[in-house]
Amino acid sequence: MNAPVKSSKLLKGHTGDWEMVIGLEVHAQVTSNSKLFSGASTEFGGQPNDHVSLVDAAMPGMLPVINEECVAQAVRTGLGLKAQINLKSTFDRKNYFYPDLPQGYQISQYKSPIVGEGEVIVDTGDGESISVGIERLHLEQDAGKSLHDQNPTMSFVDLNRSGVALMEIVSKPDMRSAEQARAYVTKLRSILRYLGTCDGDMEKGNLRADVNVSVRKPGEPFGTRCEIKNVNSIRFIGQAIEYEARRQIDILEDGGVIEQETRLYDPNKGETRSMRSKEEAHDYRYFPDPDLLPLEFTSAFVEELKAKLPELPDEKRARFIEEFGLTPYDASVLVAERESADFYEAVLAKLTDKARDGKLAANWVINELFGRLNKEGGDIATSPVSASQLSAIVDLIGEGTISGKIAKDLFEIVWTKGGDPKSLVDSLGMKQVTDLGAIEKVVDDIIAANPDKVEQAKAKPQLVGWFVGQVMKSSGGKVNPQAVNDILKTKLGL
Repeated sequence: MNAPVKSSKLLKGHTGDWEMVIGLEVHAQVTSNSKLFSGASTEFGGQPNDHVSLVDAAMPGMLPVINEECVAQAVRTGLGLKAQINLKSTFDRKNYFYPDLPQGYQISQYKSPIVGEGEVIVDTGDGESISVGIERLHLEQDAGKSLHDQNPTMSFVDLNRSGVALMEIVSKPDMRSAEQARAYVTKLRSILRYLGTCDGDMEKGNLRADVNVSVRKPGEPFGTRCEIKNVNSIRFIGQAIEYEARRQIDILEDGGVIEQETRLYDPNKGETRSMRSKEEAHDYRYFPDPDLLPLEFTSAFVEELKAKLPELPDEKRARFIEEFGLTPYDASVLVAERESADFYEAVLAKLTDKARDGKLAANWVINELFGRLNKEGGDIATSPVSASQLSAIVDLIGEGTISGKIAKDLFEIVWTKGGDPKSLVDSLGMKQVTDLGAIEKVVDDIIAANPDKVEQAKAKPQLVGWFVGQVMKSSGGKVNPQAVNDILKTKLGL
């Protein structure tokens, strides 16, 4: 039995505290050019029924043929989840009837999936990490799409999506809050995008989740769960969990019982509603697909894929912390998306001294660049400041050519007008003043004009910062602040 979590994760009810128990089944569309069992295109969009082969349309006599790249993508994902790779797996028919399922069954994997148990380490944002167990990952084909808004009296079916390969990644019921569930999906999506096995585009439906929620008194056995189908946004996943947990608590505290059922989340109303009673495995009458042989591959095939895996978020984060002295928070921000990590590494590649300026570069990428992009609703792909330009700015700071204040002015010029930062510093006369004699003169003038502040600083040395600020202001930010600080301490006898 799972141990109860800290009280901060518990929900208050009229009869005491309640604990949520959450598991997710994430459906991730496999990145591949063609479908799982046919050569039809997986390209998004296009006219309805443009990307449909005779196999996808379930024409009589058509036989499925497995797509090797989809198999490789599933294995890569399993390796990225530190999971057991099963060298032999089988495909089954999952029987149910729906207009957008032309075969009358879905080819899936039931008892023998391609990937077994694994885990995802999730940073929950409150300073702690949890391990979310992966129960299994199996391959299956997607269904088509029913269109109900094209005609006032009829519904149409678009089979473009029919037969597209999906990975269903089933977690163990290890999450105890909406925050943990959101963090898990965010981390899982990041891993898939690093691996290149799913683009994680939730707006296109390429990543969606079925959310299983139950509640219990802390330490008691699991309660009856309800499944919320096809939630296609991380924010909606959190909202659906919070509403559903509260709904179940209210029923139980009123003396009712929870019926196991499938529900839908309505984001407009912020509530879940009943869809149908929950099917069990026997309701689908699973049996091995007679048209497909068991899927078998060698350990050498797995090892070859493993050797070519990219560096994943956890490993990259640890390397950034160790090599460049980044804080765990800064490293986590940089590796959260592959594009962000790639941009930071492109900045590092151009630096004159990575060891000296790696942390400084991280500060500029996160605070100045990401901050400005967020403010203006942009992303890395649309950044007007390139990695080489930002690297040049960081180099100029690290070398002492410009101060931090001048660097911000320079960043603004590069952002709005472009140009080579080093050339701009020369042409605009932005170099930092390093002539100690010139700096001393400015310091002497400030000290002479403020005798009362001098006495205060001698009594309270931290007030030297006020003098540094005045000198910087007087020089237009063009003097080296460390040199100013050293000269002031000498002049003031601190």
